Amino acid sequence: MRVVVGISGGVDSSVAAYLLKKAGHDVIGLFMINWDEEDGQCTAMDDYEDVKRVCDKIGIPYYSVNYAKEYYDRVFTYFLEEYKNGRTPNPDVLCNREIKFGPFLEKARSLGADMIATGHYAKSFTKDGLTYLCKAKDLTKDQSYFLNQLSQDQLSSVIFPLADIEKKEVREIAKKLGLSTAEKKDSTGICFIGERNFRKFLKQYLPAKSGEIRTLDDKVVGKHDGLMYYTIGQRHGLNLGGTHNGNGERWFVVKKDLKNNVLYVNQGECEELFSNGLIATDMNWIPKKPTEKEFECLAKFRYRQPDQEVKVTILEDKKIKVDFKKKQRAIAEGQFVVLYSSDGVCLGGGIIDEKY
Repeated sequence: MRVVVGISGGVDSSVAAYLLKKAGHDVIGLFMINWDEEDGQCTAMDDYEDVKRVCDKIGIPYYSVNYAKEYYDRVFTYFLEEYKNGRTPNPDVLCNREIKFGPFLEKARSLGADMIATGHYAKSFTKDGLTYLCKAKDLTKDQSYFLNQLSQDQLSSVIFPLADIEKKEVREIAKKLGLSTAEKKDSTGICFIGERNFRKFLKQYLPAKSGEIRTLDDKVVGKHDGLMYYTIGQRHGLNLGGTHNGNGERWFVVKKDLKNNVLYVNQGECEELFSNGLIATDMNWIPKKPTEKEFECLAKFRYRQPDQEVKVTILEDKKIKVDFKKKQRAIAEGQFVVLYSSDGVCLGGGIIDEKY
């Protein structure tokens, strides 16, 4: 079987490619350039050098493709619009649907691929003609959250070689093979844009408008640099200290008033930081929409979070209401709510549109 692997220059995709080659598949590496950087901060060229070394080492051909325009049009413009509207987007989720499993899949098929593969920590299985997505063995690295928007065509076309392998073992395999990526640090930051000074980066694309920071009783305690730089629950970067007749506790962002350009904060945890539920839109069901209008399941509202018990009510085909069993802290509009069954099967996900 011919498998085209999305190879990034990191250890996960390197080992994924090796495991497929070891299993006897006809493997091709495909490296994506999705961001054109003028200031030299993008690491794409360094990553591509690692791709070359890895592919030569394991003995597979490799190609590179440039999807910078597609990424800008399909992901980055959405990213900017959400920040402009005072929300907190998750571009990694959209990047998977629109790029890694979009143009990439089309290119792989043009290379004669039967399947594509990635270095994601996730599992999939097929039953009764439908493809299901579920959590990987290594729950500390599981990335099914970021794959919640994939379609049946996309899911049925991908292999996850790291589904049953823990991260520690992945690094051990890379070391034994002498791969140049064995000790390489995991990538962080914005998908394909990488690590950088976020405020400085965002300021290049959106005008920052400073305004007042107020307490919930409308006392002015400082100035913010622009609402787009803050997210609900944030406690760093406020530069308020313990001043203004405060109680010495840390300050937290509680809400944003976009109309009046005011950032509301509170010293210490408060009731306003917690929500009873949310409304999500653009719901993508995996593998298909449930027949029940109401059901109970588990959910995540951000990536690094234990599963939470919820009750889901389907309002429309792509709109749901999610009631929390326990109040949840710092729910951010623009992020994704991802639903799971008790045995780790991903039921789909949608964009958090409002909370209550």
